[in-house]
Amino acid sequence: MQVILLQRIGRLGQMGDIVNVKDGYARNYLLPQKKALRATEDNKKVFEGRRAQLEADNLAHKSEAEAVAAKLDGKSFVLIRAAGDTGQLYGSVSTRDIAAVITEGGFTVDRNQIVLDKPIKTLGLTPAKVQLHPEVACTISLNIARSQDEADKQARGENVAVVKEEALELETFNPDSAFEEGAAPTEGESA
Repeated sequence: MQVILLQRIGRLGQMGDIVNVKDGYARNYLLPQKKALRATEDNKKVFEGRRAQLEADNLAHKSEAEAVAAKLDGKSFVLIRAAGDTGQLYGSVSTRDIAAVITEGGFTVDRNQIVLDKPIKTLGLTPAKVQLHPEVACTISLNIARSQDEADKQARGENVAVVKEEALELETFNPDSAFEEGAAPTEGESA
């Protein structure tokens, strides 16, 4: 299906581009979210009539997002979670949790704007990307700890997870000592 993009979409194109996408992606995401229009002759005329307004709206949203990103970039947020002695969390930190802690910090962020490369399942300092606008992103630091005291220690660079070191003692096989313990079987004799 061909659609006209009403805003920049990552890995797809810029505003005004006519692109081919799969039917389900267009019907279930782009069209309901008002991010695209079907590429019909009527819609092309409608888009050209609204293009100046759409570009002005996009520029206003982008400048607002840049102002928020300047304040948010590099900030650290503390998440208190239950975890085992080795630092493994009982569950994982979701985008909803991150959005809630950022909102408590005084910023308005939706959970859809949080981008996680991989699930967060351990204690420690973890970077997370916040996509405020299709063209504006910033990085925050998440300090995941069991208590506020541990969060302070982690912020100073200390490791709070207990690493259990188990020394594996390998018994080396010495053929002489094996025969000393008992009589060695001779040929033809079974043990």
